[in-house]
Amino acid sequence: MRDRPLVLDDPIALRVIHAEVARALREHPPKHETPLGPYLRAFFVMRSRFAEDELALAVGRGVRQYIVLGAGFDTFAYRNPFPDLRVFEVDHPDTQAIKRQRLADAGIDTPASLTFVPIDFTTTALADALHADGFDASAPAFFSWLGVVPYLERPAIDATFRFIAALPQGTAVVFDYAVPPETLSWTGRLIYRQMAKRVAAVGEPWKTFFDPKELMADLHRLGFTSAEEFDGDALNERYFKSRTDRLKVGGMGHMAMARV
Repeated sequence: MRDRPLVLDDPIALRVIHAEVARALREHPPKHETPLGPYLRAFFVMRSRFAEDELALAVGRGVRQYIVLGAGFDTFAYRNPFPDLRVFEVDHPDTQAIKRQRLADAGIDTPASLTFVPIDFTTTALADALHADGFDASAPAFFSWLGVVPYLERPAIDATFRFIAALPQGTAVVFDYAVPPETLSWTGRLIYRQMAKRVAAVGEPWKTFFDPKELMADLHRLGFTSAEEFDGDALNERYFKSRTDRLKVGGMGHMAMARV
């Protein structure tokens, strides 16, 4: 709606939010925003673009299973360009129920390539939920885990990484994570404090931060054969270079990829 050129072309996004909100955005696009706005939009859209770019490369290498952990309102499955790619959306059943109703209201059919995997992580292991819904643990898979890791405790994060790292060669996971706020610049710490207040106010405080070097070592320790991380400078160079607007990511949010 706002930024050109588009970082991610997602024509479905406006169809799955509340209809009255979508109508207001179309008819009266916001003209003013807080200084935090461009950073938020940039990071949210970049992480999805990053995941889908890496997924395309994985499909080119023969991967045919895509697991979206904490899928929320992710729309990839409904614009999936790969006929042979099976998509598993993993999320809490309550969230999935809301999403499926929104999809139905918008007249968006569930593609045959999509499987909803309802899970309550407090009672069910990820491996059990996936296997129950047809996931093939004997074949490689690509995982995206966006907007989730900072909100979890470390044991839950490590358990998920161990499960993914135990899958066949060719498996990979991309995820975003937050670095410790004390390592940020003055501006970065200011942005962190504003964001921390927002997420805490809705009952989802950030719980886990990673030092990049320690994270890379931990991913190898947990079973991955290779890992790399991407800081704000690398992500801005990759997705926001030469833009004339203010769209760019800040220093707190990083992306990482680990492979088997």
